[in-house]
Amino acid sequence: MAIAFAQKTKSKKCGAGDGRNRILITVNVLGSAGPLRSVVDVGELVASVIANTLRSYAKEGRLPVLGSNIDDFFLYCAHAQCDALSPLDTIGSSGSRNFVLCKKPNEELVKQVLDRKGSGNWKTWLNKSFKMISSH
Repeated sequence: MAIAFAQKTKSKKCGAGDGRNRILITVNVLGSAGPLRSVVDVGELVASVIANTLRSYAKEGRLPVLGSNIDDFFLYCAHAQCDALSPLDTIGSSGSRNFVLCKKPNEELVKQVLDRKGSGNWKTWLNKSFKMISSH
């Protein structure tokens, strides 16, 4: 009887049987040393996942310092998909469990890089942007 009660209490604490579908996701932050892992509801919004990732990132004291404004970031699926996820989509709608969080490019920085002679293509801009992000 006591064992059954302990198992029932333990399962409630873990969230088992509460009807929610949860998944373990991995978010790699561009320029950071390693991924962040968290358990989220399948129906959680992408904006919420970005906010939670930024909060965890700051709490762990990781570098570079990113800030907390979710509007400054894009979340991408780690597999070969080109478009960033919409903040209003649910995280489960992507069909992925691995993501990459990138800071949106600074408009002034983009203009500077593109205005330089010989750097008019997007690959050059992207490489220079990654170098600038990792150096901060």
